[in-house]
Amino acid sequence: MALKSSHYFAHGNTAHGAHFLFKSAFEGLNKILVLTGPQGTGKSTVIQSLADSLLDKGFHVQYFHSPLRPDELDGIILTELKVGIVDGRVCKGISDSGAGEIVYIDFKEAFDNSLLLPEHFITIEDLRGKLESAYSKTYETFATALKIHDEWEKYYIENMDFSKADQIAQELIQELYPDHESDTPTAPRHLFFGAATPKGAFDFIQSLTVQLERRIFIKGRAGSGKSTLLKKLAAAAEKNGIEVQVFHCGFDPNSLDMLIFPKLGTAIFDSTAPHEYFPDRDGDEILDMYARAIAPGTDEAHAAEIAGIKARYSAKMKEATSHLAEAESIDSQIKAYYVAATDYSVVEKLHLQLQSELNELIGSIIQLSK
Repeated sequence: MALKSSHYFAHGNTAHGAHFLFKSAFEGLNKILVLTGPQGTGKSTVIQSLADSLLDKGFHVQYFHSPLRPDELDGIILTELKVGIVDGRVCKGISDSGAGEIVYIDFKEAFDNSLLLPEHFITIEDLRGKLESAYSKTYETFATALKIHDEWEKYYIENMDFSKADQIAQELIQELYPDHESDTPTAPRHLFFGAATPKGAFDFIQSLTVQLERRIFIKGRAGSGKSTLLKKLAAAAEKNGIEVQVFHCGFDPNSLDMLIFPKLGTAIFDSTAPHEYFPDRDGDEILDMYARAIAPGTDEAHAAEIAGIKARYSAKMKEATSHLAEAESIDSQIKAYYVAATDYSVVEKLHLQLQSELNELIGSIIQLSK
């Protein structure tokens, strides 16, 4: 049975600040509906309802979750309809996605300014300043954690056999891509499978790989070449015209954490903390970069130094998560003011208009299939 939904992030709070992958994730759609308006005016709720209704009708839905609240949605793609729906507050880069048509739908008309007192607007502005500060602290602390992580990586990079690491990459390229050479390169699709959230790291690896025939779990240490291996595999896939989904690290988007080859039924991913998994079925295998490319005894030779680095890194990650939790709390306070001043009968009217438009598109697809 085909998987009827896929779950991703296209927005992350990272060591390089807020990072967006909407341009690639929504690339080439026939239409994108951008829902504009302040938080609290029902956009995420409407997106969720539209997604669920299409799912109930048997259509495949791609869910894009909010890194601030993973149970809420930033957007969806209705795969068969080639239509995206997204919250305009968070979809940076969407206008460059090459969509056939982008339509803006203003949810601000559901918001009644008169229901907020002048002092409420003063409080909201004060909260916005605090929210910006909380995000700045989050990004600064993640950046510090990344520098500490670089210290950690150094011990393994200095003890890596780069020729062996390159040999592993070349063996995998030959194994995965035989007889798939093409003169027409493909553009990979860039996504996040997880995110740093106010409750810590969160990922969708298991659901994204559940129906794939083969899963390669990359084990190793920081700096043992996992991301570099994935970059080499992704570049070779693009050159050879092989469809690939490229998943960036939610902490450091310059690094890669997973590749999925839909037509090959294969995923290969970094299976170390904070997204550590182990083989549990046929078709699962481990690729241990530490065992195959790092000098034996490296862990033991630098155990004390690495333990100290791990402790500092863990402390900074916890601190960054606490700042992100503060941001979520402040955002919720702002949102509450808009919720109280929103006319949800207007939201429902907009919801029904969107549902009607999607129903028309569904009707067209059914007619074409007859």
